[in-house]
Amino acid sequence: MAYFKYKKYDIYYDVKGSGKPIVLLNGIMMSTLSWEPFVNSLMQNNTLIRLDFIDQGKSSKVDFNYTHEIQIEVLKALLDHLNLKQVNLVGISYGSEVALGFTIKYQDYVDRLLLFNTAAYTSSWLKEIGRSWIKAGKTNDPEAYYKTAIPIIYSQEFYEANSEWLKQRESLLIDIFKNKDFINAMERLTLSSESYNVVNEVSKINIPTLIVSAENDYLTPKENQEELHKLIKTSHLVHIPNCSHASMYDKPLIFISLILGFINTADVSFKI
Repeated sequence: MAYFKYKKYDIYYDVKGSGKPIVLLNGIMMSTLSWEPFVNSLMQNNTLIRLDFIDQGKSSKVDFNYTHEIQIEVLKALLDHLNLKQVNLVGISYGSEVALGFTIKYQDYVDRLLLFNTAAYTSSWLKEIGRSWIKAGKTNDPEAYYKTAIPIIYSQEFYEANSEWLKQRESLLIDIFKNKDFINAMERLTLSSESYNVVNEVSKINIPTLIVSAENDYLTPKENQEELHKLIKTSHLVHIPNCSHASMYDKPLIFISLILGFINTADVSFKI
């Protein structure tokens, strides 16, 4: 657990294990702590690197709006700080968007790329959902924010099967949503995705890429991943049935197996 400086900002990161480096990139409401249930599995044969972006977790909060570019440069600064010339990037949702932007700009730094629950651009649908989160945040009602932002992340099936876990999570998150600094940071993070569009650039990516789609993802539906797969010629597409946008919690064993299998297989092409 450590910090480094990006410009004047303190950026929190954590490194565990040894082996091929895996960098985990958070979804919009996540932090390094969100990955805790998976750390033991991911660090067994790999160097596991977690990072809190600007306005996330233990990293600095700012007082201005920005785009994904600042997060791309935070990631680049971390790799330079750790003297890493090439890593495997794993992103989910917002983290996948940053991973795509980073790979377009700094492709030589990326060995393999894994993208869960993402798209090549922010759709008008997703923009409106983000605006509803912002509006709920301005009510200063943490329960209203929870009810607006959280249910759509999961599927109806997941809700019904995990009611007790979700009750505990609701209590935890409502306490977090009482923090005005968190809500303000969430507004900036949400707005940072409104201009996101790499449709005309992702074809530059020519490294092994795994795109993972979830059947019951209401935020970034499977059509988004199918489109991205067509744009990245070196990509492979995997579809997880009965799974929501929160694929890491919904199907954790599949989620971890896809990461470890894709990164640690010795070859990416085979003569058969």
